[in-house]
Amino acid sequence: MKTPHLAANGRKRPIKTGTLLAFAISFAVASLALTIGKAEAETGKTGLPLPRFASLKSSRVNMRVGPGSEYQVLWLYVKRGLPVEIIQEFDNWRKVRDPQGNEGWMLHSLLSGRRTAIVTPWNRGVDDQMISMLDAPDGDAHLMAKVEPGVVAKVSYCENQWCKLSAEDAHGFVKQDLLWGVYPDETIND
Repeated sequence: MKTPHLAANGRKRPIKTGTLLAFAISFAVASLALTIGKAEAETGKTGLPLPRFASLKSSRVNMRVGPGSEYQVLWLYVKRGLPVEIIQEFDNWRKVRDPQGNEGWMLHSLLSGRRTAIVTPWNRGVDDQMISMLDAPDGDAHLMAKVEPGVVAKVSYCENQWCKLSAEDAHGFVKQDLLWGVYPDETIND
């Protein structure tokens, strides 16, 4: 039986994209900031922890310069389910960071608590960097699929450095450190 390959663009075959050095650098800086900031956890107006991950509820979401519809639009996101990190709250607005390190404000009603993650976004465009999705949280488990960097997947469970993901028709476990959208050592049980 041939192992399916999941591509970041939703197709079954991987596509080649340009390497984004700036993305890799901003990801490393954001990861360091998260590690430092995690020890000083705080809560926002909602009583929920800051920072925390969420996902886009809609397939058309604006990121704005400030917390209000009168502010200029920085980015238009068209990928429903894309994970973002909420880093600040103000009224009905959330300051978020996207996987590339861009920061801006989104209306809270356009965000969902449903957890998603992106598979090794820092490896997009790198040849032969497919990630193994396994049938159990064990490096020796049976291969279920090969996943291309940049694939967005639903997260249903994370524990002991492994997360259970669903992407298209594939379901399985991926090492937690290969995902953007979950914190190191975070436990999730949806």
